[in-house]
Amino acid sequence: MNSGEARNRGNDFLARRFEGYRGHLRSVAYRMLGSATEAEDAVQEAWFRLSRSDAREVENLGGWLTTVVGRVCLDMLRSRRSRGEEPLDTWHPAPSAEPDPAHDAVLADSVGVALLVVLDTLSPAERLAFVLHDLFGVPFEEIGGILGRNPAAARQLASRARRRVRGADAPEADLARQRKVVDAFLAAAREGDFDGLLAVLDPDVVARSEAGVSSGAVGVASGATRFARLAGIARPALVDGATGLVVVTDGRPERVLTFTFVADRITVIDIVTDPARLAELTIEAA
Repeated sequence: MNSGEARNRGNDFLARRFEGYRGHLRSVAYRMLGSATEAEDAVQEAWFRLSRSDAREVENLGGWLTTVVGRVCLDMLRSRRSRGEEPLDTWHPAPSAEPDPAHDAVLADSVGVALLVVLDTLSPAERLAFVLHDLFGVPFEEIGGILGRNPAAARQLASRARRRVRGADAPEADLARQRKVVDAFLAAAREGDFDGLLAVLDPDVVARSEAGVSSGAVGVASGATRFARLAGIARPALVDGATGLVVVTDGRPERVLTFTFVADRITVIDIVTDPARLAELTIEAA
């Protein structure tokens, strides 16, 4: 095999690896940009940058690509703001992408126009910190690197964005919808109903705990089915004003699950067991 053939084979292998991450990268970019066309452009730019780099030096390709897409989206948001452009558009696949109507419909439903409108009120830095951390579990150290700030500053940006997103909810209606989703999640977890869990989880759901982060509906649902024993004693509660779940032992919260909801799907699950963090939560009967 000559050097040209070896290079072509290497490029084909890299392209196949990239395609395995395309769906995830489109999800990140769409949540950042609120535009299907711009999201696909950002993903294509990530591919161009990957193809021009030495991928052998990349230890975590998924993390590297997520960071690259984040940087590209941040630049696009800043450029858009300077031109005063409107961010939202309709779902039309970019010419550079293979049309995937099913994926586009699921993604559009899971994000929801309401959340995109709220996200558009955030600064580009706030939006990046919130989307990457709260929706995709990217560590603040990496987010800080993208923004050129320290992890504490990145955490503060995400916290500020989180307050604004939560403050945009309509309390009564949203709490009723949240309770319906949480009840369905809890019933499915108690029964080990895998399909029932998938029905209420966003395809790109992220579950975070002190032990680590898992992502994707299949992986999170698998973990939730193992929650059956605790689910039997878990009860719905208002946690910092939103519907969550609490496990009480000896009259004290032992474990709390908080949720982020979009379009009647769960997009983020935070599992809190650390006593210090539990003490900071405001927990009320639902």
